[in-house]
Amino acid sequence: MKINIAIDGHSSCGKSTLAKQIAKELNYVYIDTGAMYRAMALYALQSGFIKQGKLDTNSLISSLDNVYISFKYNPETQSSETFLNTANVEKEIRSMQVSNFVSAVSELKEVRAKLVRLQKRLAEFGGVVMDGRDIGTVVMPNAHVKFFMTADDLVRAQRRFDELRSNGTEISLQEVVQNITSRDTTDSNRTNDPLRKSDDAIIIDNTHLTQEEQFDFAMSHIRRAFESVEKKTEAESGVVE
Repeated sequence: MKINIAIDGHSSCGKSTLAKQIAKELNYVYIDTGAMYRAMALYALQSGFIKQGKLDTNSLISSLDNVYISFKYNPETQSSETFLNTANVEKEIRSMQVSNFVSAVSELKEVRAKLVRLQKRLAEFGGVVMDGRDIGTVVMPNAHVKFFMTADDLVRAQRRFDELRSNGTEISLQEVVQNITSRDTTDSNRTNDPLRKSDDAIIIDNTHLTQEEQFDFAMSHIRRAFESVEKKTEAESGVVE
């Protein structure tokens, strides 16, 4: 028996960290939808569709058939890496330049439609942990467990700042704060599939939680979901204890 787990929330809330932990614990497939939108933003940059800070939406939309995004597991790093067509772009998509345009790219309905179709196919047979902005509301509305993650703005900015600096990116904390605030506004107010908490999602505010505490909290709810699914399956099959 395999279930689907959806994790939504604002940027730099640790969604991918938790999703990877859960996927590893359950031996499930981890799908980083944020990486898919980042890869699309990188494609726009590399293709010259972003000039002087403006996105040429028509050119990007007309070339969507030329874009293929996939994931491959790297046994050395024990993590899934993002590929844009045939190139490994896992490092490039984490740059600040990509971060500055990912919300503009992801709000396009044509881009979202293309990637949501792919995400739905990946989740069709269960056994998936997927994180993003609209997983519990659009991509996997019937997910067995839904989490919505949040944290204090400055805490999120500090985490992102530390990540960028560890990768050799020279940037100020204020720039990161501005980027996160801007992305929050765009993600929450876009016309197509805005970021919002599903009514049945479990909130995880990890401002003061360790990764271990966060993981234990999430797994306690996942175990309850397994028990609920098992009882439902038994009842439908006529099994009596």
